[in-house]
Amino acid sequence: MPFSRVLRWLKCTIATITVQALVVLLAAGPIPKHMAFIMDGNRRYARSVGKRPEEGHTAGFQNLLKVVSFCARLGVKSVSAYAFSIENFKRSSEEVDPLLKLSDKFVELCQPGCFFSSGNIRVNIVGRTALLPESVQRAAQRVELLTRDNDGIMLNLCVAYTSCDEMTTAVQSCVSHAIDRGLDAKPWVVTEEHIDSQLLTARVGSSPLDILVRTGNAKRLSNFFMWQCCEDTQLHFLECYWPRFSLRDLIPIIVDYQIKAWKS
Repeated sequence: MPFSRVLRWLKCTIATITVQALVVLLAAGPIPKHMAFIMDGNRRYARSVGKRPEEGHTAGFQNLLKVVSFCARLGVKSVSAYAFSIENFKRSSEEVDPLLKLSDKFVELCQPGCFFSSGNIRVNIVGRTALLPESVQRAAQRVELLTRDNDGIMLNLCVAYTSCDEMTTAVQSCVSHAIDRGLDAKPWVVTEEHIDSQLLTARVGSSPLDILVRTGNAKRLSNFFMWQCCEDTQLHFLECYWPRFSLRDLIPIIVDYQIKAWKS
């Protein structure tokens, strides 16, 4: 066997053993139930390495799969990812179309024996999906159908989503339910608990948000999970572009969560 192949095998083996050891060590402490990611910096990453913008989105998609896989091994119950904002529809078709075409890759990965089925991952498409092209709507429905029986980690892919729209819809749902129960003629107040129960993340079964991570060197929420980011949510803003986000970035975040959990 050529020395180069032996060296590659050694590197792969050492990396695998290292990840396994890290999983065991981290899993011994408290693990967040719900993590969210604002995957910022895909296009800037592409420019930095001389690639087309769509290649940056593809790299970001592939990195999301790696992050979800590691979170699943740790025991995280839900991962939410900001994939496409309602505001993104205002961008040019050259920017929007490559993002929407990634829906086909999700369908492929839901087939038996592929990533989502083998990883026992349930995928929820969270957002105002009626705004999406019909082909993408069909793909979203297919993804949810193919993974609905998976009972492992939950991936909430936020597409055609903004937090303002989610909160507005939640309040409308609260009022609609009250009218259906005949409460419109009685004094009735919408409470935080009512809104909590009607948020899109709650309706798919995700627990309150523990950690939110944003890459791309921007310190803002950009209309994402503004309600979910309560006083107990830990926020992390990183300089690296999303395709470069790796275990060396994620592990300190988990450790920081564990330290704060032990101190509380």
